[in-house]
Amino acid sequence: MVKRQIILAPQALLPSKDDPQAATIEIDLSLGTIISIKEGIIPPLQEEDVEIIKIEDDKIVLPGLIDTHVHLNQPGRTEWEGFQTGTLAAISGGVTTLIDMPLNSIPPTTTLKGLEIKRKEALKIGINSDLGFWGGIIPGNQGELVNMLNNGVKGFKCFLIDSGVEEFPHVEEEDLIKACEALKGTNALILFHAELDDSNPCIPTSTKNENSHSHSHNHSSSSSSQSSYSKFLESRPEEFELKALKLIIKFTKLYPELNFHIVHLSSSNAIPLIKKAKFSENIKNLTIETCFHYLCLSSELILNDDFKTEFKCCPPIRSELNRKRLIENLLEDSSKNEKNENIINYIVSDHSPCIPELKKGNFLESWGGISSLGLGLSLLFNEIGNKIKLGKLINFLSINQAKQVNLKNKGELKIGNQADFIIFNPNVKWTVTTESLLFKNKISPYIGKTLKGRVEKTYLAGQLVWDYEKGIDGAVLSQGRLL
Repeated sequence: MVKRQIILAPQALLPSKDDPQAATIEIDLSLGTIISIKEGIIPPLQEEDVEIIKIEDDKIVLPGLIDTHVHLNQPGRTEWEGFQTGTLAAISGGVTTLIDMPLNSIPPTTTLKGLEIKRKEALKIGINSDLGFWGGIIPGNQGELVNMLNNGVKGFKCFLIDSGVEEFPHVEEEDLIKACEALKGTNALILFHAELDDSNPCIPTSTKNENSHSHSHNHSSSSSSQSSYSKFLESRPEEFELKALKLIIKFTKLYPELNFHIVHLSSSNAIPLIKKAKFSENIKNLTIETCFHYLCLSSELILNDDFKTEFKCCPPIRSELNRKRLIENLLEDSSKNEKNENIINYIVSDHSPCIPELKKGNFLESWGGISSLGLGLSLLFNEIGNKIKLGKLINFLSINQAKQVNLKNKGELKIGNQADFIIFNPNVKWTVTTESLLFKNKISPYIGKTLKGRVEKTYLAGQLVWDYEKGIDGAVLSQGRLL
């Protein structure tokens, strides 16, 4: 029986390194952990009970990736996505750890009972990557929060605007105060869908203006002039994000022992406010994420097609200039500021699928959410791989997220860490097709896009679970564990 695994890698990305280097990595398969890392290629003296993996010269060993923002929708909306399909898509793209959002499952993860239901469902169905869960904050559930935290949720998400599903209502400022008071004495992390309507704070836009949908999938009729993407953009202006940011900064000061996080930042105009908060006002309990779609897509791709709804998300995809400014700030060397900290801490998919019927119609009628699980590394490498050191790029997709959700044994190729790693081919070019998408509903703005860089193999705790050459038939399923 094979007890150890030795990886002979001409190129491996080791902790705190910008560039890959030759390394020999030894794994204890009984524990699924890395037990030795040595610089250079050092073949074992004896090969009994040892699996030797020789990596090709042009391929790179990277740590398993982490995506802390996905909607797997099970139970309750499994026709949208599910634990099996979502986690299969994840490992195909080198993502070995997911953290599932509290919506759009039914019930949502807003009570301890809801968390237990979701966990039981995941264990029954099986998962292909490791999986953790966020809890949710909604009006009136502050009494549930500490119990959920003590039972393993990684933090709590709330909406400052209509979520699009009735079982997960938005919060107002007094709801946030109650939640923060309940969480005093912890270092809990609170995540915000950070859009706030200045004309009527914390009130769902869909109740005030039928054209101002969030993730809504209401199929009401509207005129062709109302259904243009420019009209949708007008209904979700950048000012919504700026107003939300100011409210969140207020809470960082009111509750310095808690941690606050803005999900899916889309507006580059928020960057100066974030810089001021982090570096001038010395706010230490605020983190920021953005998404692949805000870095890879722009409104100019959509404006002339009222029915290209695979591009619809909230906050919306904004201009090409906005996209370039986000990338510019992403690439800004953290060493240039005295805190040695990035403005944007990490990048996620916000994989938010639905059934095809809910994507029909125009931008004011269709569901808002982009599907991209499994594509992230290729998308980002294709977009900025020639502008940033590989080590810094991978940090956005691995260790920075591991630290955020306190996964101390993930995110790096490091002695003692779980042996989650991937084999990445940085040179191959491939085209995204419907057949290459492994999530349940094959709807994505990336179909037809040619990318450079592909995950060839994915290992979870030392076990090969995905091999691109073998495809689905060669996948080793249900090897993931709950976190």
